[in-house]
Amino acid sequence: MKTIEEREKFDTYELEDSYDFKDGVRGRFYEPKKIPTTLRLDNDIILYFKKKASEQKVSYQSLINAYLRKEIGAL
Repeated sequence: MKTIEEREKFDTYELEDSYDFKDGVRGRFYEPKKIPTTLRLDNDIILYFKKKASEQKVSYQSLINAYLRKEIGAL
């Protein structure tokens, strides 16, 4: 937790009236991490990954993603 003095420096901070973005590049650092998609899998496959995911306390989608990434050599 920040002290009152540490918080006060942010409370008094003001933005400039204008900024010069003429040399800015749109989306320069943006890189989409996940793409929503639909994938039809057999019920037993989903149940397997859901069971493993609950044991590892991660989402089953993340577990499937990790498995696929490992199998294809992490691109």
